Amino acid sequence: MDTAFKGEHLLPGQLGQFFIILSFGSALLAAISYYFAASEKNDPNSSWKRIARYSFFINTISVVGIGVCLFYIIYNHLFEYHYAWEHSSKSLPVYYIISSYWEGQEGSFWLWCFWQAVLGNILVWKAKSWESPVMAVVCLSQALLASMLLGVQVFGARIGSSPFILLRDALDLKASAPIFAARPDLYKNYLTYITDGNGLNPLLQNYWMVIHPPTLFLGFASMVVPFAYAIAGLWQKRYKEWVQPAISYALFAVMVLGTGVIMGSFWAYVSLNFGGFWAWDPVENAALIPWLTLIGAVHVLIVYKNTGHSYFTATFLVLISFILVLYASFLTRSGILGDTSVHAFTDLGMFWHLVVDVVVFLIIAIALITIRWKELPVTKKEEDTYSREFWMFVGAVFMALSCLQLVIVTSIPVWNSIFGTNIAPPNNPVTLYNVFQAGFAVVVTLLMGIAQFLKYKKTDSNRVLITGAVYLVLAAVITSLVVYLSGVYHIRVVFSLVMLGAVYAILSNIKVFTDALKGKIKLAGSAVAHIGFGLILVGAVIAAGTSKVVSINNTGEQYSADFAKRNDPRENIMLYKNQPLKMGDYLVTYVGDSISMPNHYFKVDYKLMGDDGKVKDEFVLKPNSQANRKMGLVSSPDTKHYFLHDLYTHVTMAPIRYEEDDPTGSGGNAHSEANDDQNYDAPVAHEVAVGDTIRFREGYMILTGLDKNAKVENITLGQNDVAVGAQLKVVSNGKIYDAEPIFMVKDKKGYDFARKVEDVGLKLRFSRVLPDKGKVEISVYQQPESKKSYIVMKAIEFPYINFFWSGTIIMVIGFLMSIFRRNKELKTV
Repeated sequence: MDTAFKGEHLLPGQLGQFFIILSFGSALLAAISYYFAASEKNDPNSSWKRIARYSFFINTISVVGIGVCLFYIIYNHLFEYHYAWEHSSKSLPVYYIISSYWEGQEGSFWLWCFWQAVLGNILVWKAKSWESPVMAVVCLSQALLASMLLGVQVFGARIGSSPFILLRDALDLKASAPIFAARPDLYKNYLTYITDGNGLNPLLQNYWMVIHPPTLFLGFASMVVPFAYAIAGLWQKRYKEWVQPAISYALFAVMVLGTGVIMGSFWAYVSLNFGGFWAWDPVENAALIPWLTLIGAVHVLIVYKNTGHSYFTATFLVLISFILVLYASFLTRSGILGDTSVHAFTDLGMFWHLVVDVVVFLIIAIALITIRWKELPVTKKEEDTYSREFWMFVGAVFMALSCLQLVIVTSIPVWNSIFGTNIAPPNNPVTLYNVFQAGFAVVVTLLMGIAQFLKYKKTDSNRVLITGAVYLVLAAVITSLVVYLSGVYHIRVVFSLVMLGAVYAILSNIKVFTDALKGKIKLAGSAVAHIGFGLILVGAVIAAGTSKVVSINNTGEQYSADFAKRNDPRENIMLYKNQPLKMGDYLVTYVGDSISMPNHYFKVDYKLMGDDGKVKDEFVLKPNSQANRKMGLVSSPDTKHYFLHDLYTHVTMAPIRYEEDDPTGSGGNAHSEANDDQNYDAPVAHEVAVGDTIRFREGYMILTGLDKNAKVENITLGQNDVAVGAQLKVVSNGKIYDAEPIFMVKDKKGYDFARKVEDVGLKLRFSRVLPDKGKVEISVYQQPESKKSYIVMKAIEFPYINFFWSGTIIMVIGFLMSIFRRNKELKTV
């Protein structure tokens, strides 16, 4: 406990900073030691290697120590630390506290370091003769990552950003709050004014964000391993030997990174409100770019392993894949995408630090290729046109071209920064990416199909042409049916061609899979992965291309000028509470709310109506929203999953308040009793007897009886006092509610106690007893339409989206099968 600043807990931060410095130093020592160990020929037990292993073990302990200290700070709400204050709050449950770990740059760098440490320990155990040169590269990467967390000043320049910086230092409280400069006593007690943290970004408060970033960063971390093998092979002049082990690690990297990308897609689908699963945001592109090149690399590595062809291409694609991971990190962390992406990190002053990270490994790769250029394996004999390796090579080239298009357009802010230009991003980037990437997908999927009919080195051309043509005709027939039935023909022709290619690839690989079941099971992995990828494309084309908005608004209502700027009013309907509305084939009703702070859930009842007017299906969706001071209304959708389609619903407008403005926790629907009548139209008095009916705008009510023994809480009646309750049965929109307003005479004075029927927007008063007429007076207050509980929502139908998700699972299974196969081959070498 620090005595200078009351309430500060400095030990966890000091310990964490010690671990950061130790992790950097130990990683750097391990890299240097492994370098010298790799330079000592024929000495597997050199002292340099022992030093390197001990150093890397210390690095692993240090990285874990950083994570423990940071978790302790966040979990215990030590808001004297800027990272905890900026990214968490006391209201977050534990699983979202875990998410706040990697919301900031420092936490995500730590996550990357952690996975790289895990992989490094596996390599120490499994790499054998490759350990020293491969680990020298991995440890260098680990040292550069650790430097991103240092947060120290060297010759006036800051290196890295520490997660353990104190709030008073990060925000410079004396400068930002002049009262602290004038009142040192208050400054020493600043923590008494910090009651809570900023909290986690509402868009990240989703269970997918607990598992998506760790998976994605495991993918990023694993990309260094095939890169390290390629560097080691060039360095040690073991040009051919590195390929076999690199294939297994490259397969693992593309499997994990691909899974992470799809997880992000699913997070966007279930949590974000842009109405889909992919938006071609620059940050999404940054994760996809290295995946594309490494997929190409895997295929060319297999070509080289089987035929000896395309060594340089295989090496180049492996090397560039990791360089692109580092470049993607630069794009998302340097702040350069701040104007083009809503997901990029803000600049923490590490622009040039991130550039150095890219340049270091780029120079190493270029230098080694240049030095070894004349020694690189070259096959003088050209690949035969009717060989599998030729078309796998062509496919890899198209994957690389696909990646190049993404890099060029995503990097427009970089080109502007380098050349001083002012090139504007595309007006409609989604259409641009869709068309270009669909064109590449057509070629790649057709090649995925035709390559299955080819053998390595040479295949009978007649057999290939006949078999390929038969499957292509079958694919064309199936595609025509799918395109017609799904409505894909309404969109661009290129997407129908993508469908053709995907179906062709699926059919061709099903043939390979069935052959594998007859005794060539080792070939099944690639076929299963290809089938999964084909299904992903089928699902993406149909779901994205034929999705339709169900919530069509034909009233002409714009809701507000601000709403019309951000949304299309014609695609959003307004629902008043408990008032059913026809929406396409559905009858939808906003039936109620529930609050689990900070989320406000809106219950929307759906009834699927048949042609005979009967209900075919009924369910309730609960989209939720938060009123966030920085971001406005932040909504997350809810989705009804059918076998062949999804119904996606999210709220675009709702009268909820900021949490801090609503201490009642009522979500903005609580009102003081003194001003309550202002929320209703002028009351209408009705004189009724028992059994009479009172009609109002949305229904009617019946006075069913008078309760002469009514009681009012906390009020004791005297001998001459009386309380009578009017027993009312309220019927509205097919629902029945009971209400009992009370009229009381106490101490010869009359009082009445109103009762509300919130779902109907009513307040009822038993205002008078009329003994001469044998009646009572019931005053009915109705909320005007403008003050009734309502939501504005958008509903979208995504057909056949399950092909997309199921394809992902099948693709991952295929990758796993391929990894097991390659590992088995590795053991026999």
